[in-house]
Amino acid sequence: MTNKEFIEELSRRVDKTGKDTAALVSSLTDSLSQALQEGKTVSLQGFGVFEVKKKMERISVNPVTKQRFLVPPKLVLGFKPSVSLKDKFKNTSPDE
Repeated sequence: MTNKEFIEELSRRVDKTGKDTAALVSSLTDSLSQALQEGKTVSLQGFGVFEVKKKMERISVNPVTKQRFLVPPKLVLGFKPSVSLKDKFKNTSPDE
């Protein structure tokens, strides 16, 4: 589903114009991004939890040259789906 398709579907469901819905979606994503940049955990009931995790530095090996190098620490975004969202996928077949 593209962003345009998502906005069209959402605007139909909430009975708002596409422009109003696009502004709402933009505001939502901006708020989520800002909270995550501040290191906060964002929990959406019935959907899941977004959180920023710190990956520690590690040593990796180039498979071609066999040379070892240090991978610096970094922040990564993680998502854990809610139990209700997981259950919805358990009860559907891949054909649907």
